[in-house]
Amino acid sequence: MPLITASKTQPVYDVIVVGSGAAGGQTAYTLAMEGVKVLMLEAGRNYDPVKETPMFQTTAQAPLRGTSTPDKPFGFYDSTIDGGWQVPGEPYTSASSDPSRQFWWWRARMLGGRTNHWGRISLRNGPYDFKPYSRDGLGFDWPIGYDDVAPYYDKVEMLIGVYGANNGLENTPNSPDGCLLPPPKPRAGELLAQKHAKKLGLPVVAIHRAVLSVKQDADTIPAKLHPKNPTAQRILADSMRARAACFWATDCGRGCSTRANYQSTTVHLPPALATGNLDLLPNAMVREVTMDENGKATGVICIDKVTGEERALKARVVVLAASSAESVRILLNSKSPRHPNGVANSSGLVGKYIMDTVGARLGGQIPALENMPSHNEDGAGGNHVYVPWWLYKEQLAGKLGFARGYHIEFGTGRRMPGMGATSGMTDLTNGSYGRKFKEDARRYYGSFVGFAGRGEMIPNDDSFCDLDPVVKDKWGIPVLRFHWKWSDHETKQAAHMQQTFAALITELGGIVQSKVEADGANAIEPGGKIIHEVGGTIMGTDPKKSVTNQWCQTWDVKNLFVTDGGPFASNADKNPTLTIMALAWRASDYLMAEMKKGNL
Repeated sequence: MPLITASKTQPVYDVIVVGSGAAGGQTAYTLAMEGVKVLMLEAGRNYDPVKETPMFQTTAQAPLRGTSTPDKPFGFYDSTIDGGWQVPGEPYTSASSDPSRQFWWWRARMLGGRTNHWGRISLRNGPYDFKPYSRDGLGFDWPIGYDDVAPYYDKVEMLIGVYGANNGLENTPNSPDGCLLPPPKPRAGELLAQKHAKKLGLPVVAIHRAVLSVKQDADTIPAKLHPKNPTAQRILADSMRARAACFWATDCGRGCSTRANYQSTTVHLPPALATGNLDLLPNAMVREVTMDENGKATGVICIDKVTGEERALKARVVVLAASSAESVRILLNSKSPRHPNGVANSSGLVGKYIMDTVGARLGGQIPALENMPSHNEDGAGGNHVYVPWWLYKEQLAGKLGFARGYHIEFGTGRRMPGMGATSGMTDLTNGSYGRKFKEDARRYYGSFVGFAGRGEMIPNDDSFCDLDPVVKDKWGIPVLRFHWKWSDHETKQAAHMQQTFAALITELGGIVQSKVEADGANAIEPGGKIIHEVGGTIMGTDPKKSVTNQWCQTWDVKNLFVTDGGPFASNADKNPTLTIMALAWRASDYLMAEMKKGNL
């Protein structure tokens, strides 16, 4: 990946983009492909998945057989290099000692950010998801609707490559023809779940994931995405042809050396760099946005994490795309006499209404899947099917006791074994060993299923972040302090997940392997654990009640934008990454139009 050093930056850029993940990658791509001169700043080190991904190593070849460790919580082969919930020298704090009131903040700290690590589930928000307050009187409506974002969902799906199918389900939008790639066939356990779930009214359908099930159509897509721009079309076509279709080699969380799945490092950044319009500076920890006497952003101050040197970098426009909480941290640390509470914070809402995804899980053992013949079910590195939320009508009628829904993700099958592969057998075998253990392994391996719910959180006044008054990171920058609270809507939702999973395992003829929690407070994952935090710079129609407008442009500073998950006014059960990219593309189009008019 071609990079520059701090000494090689230009005196002034058109746009500085802070962050290189889904938001930063999409923003920089959109701008650079249309001729805008961009400087991208990444707080982590350079990372090239084409060179660094262990595509063909088994877990048996990894230290500790690839099991999780404090610095590698998702196992040795997870692509995250220097990040995690804890990053040395970069602490964060909690306002409460109560574990249920604490927030887990994941940082990637590598080029491409979380796009190297994520599950690649790419679901569109539906019409209800943009207007939740209008539907049930809770939370906030977005200042935009589905129709405003739909054209950008189309573009992102075609650009990054998303497999899936259209099923015409309520609030689960279809994609136009030509947007989706064909989904892979369900695994045996997924087919079994699909058959039995029908009896419970659960629709098991093809999931949408950012993985190439076939090669992209490089002959026609570039012209759709970049009309009247032959240079961009040529560059994108070359980039698409360099991507291979997935051949089910390994888990996507390792990264992908063949560029078959979506990572900013393999999809957004290569064509953007090929334009010659993007400079990329890693190990650049941004401390603050700089301002002039007229209230305009002039650039940023960053610290070189290798040398410790401080640098001021300048641009006509600044875009924060560092992840929602990190962008909040930068805004709050951008203090001056004109902005004593941080820049873009006249509403006092910077850092407020942070949200994560509601999560709960339950596993079971399915006798019908025992003694299956040996076969490879690695598949596309993740889910092939899922259950979208199915109880909209019942929920609207007030029959469920909680206001927002969830979807179900689940894992089955005889995938590549690791240290945990036989852990579910202990209760069934009483700890057998030797010849008996081998017999038990052949019988039970692949007969386990795990269900996970991913649900919507309603923003609340008790979930926010601010600056810790004492603690600073290793570069002397004040760190974030998190305040967190799940409402009854979320804990009741988690309890409903547990009941649903137990019912499905039972319907499959299986054995539930852990306690089914009647109290959702005991089942719900900690805030931040699902790594879907959004909010903190929410968008709206009133500058007194929001931080950004519908274009992700801050109300207070017209040439300062936030294109990560921060502007989300709600956090639907759909995984947020696809929406982050769609909004970033939309905001970038607006930004370029305003630059041409001389408004920025």
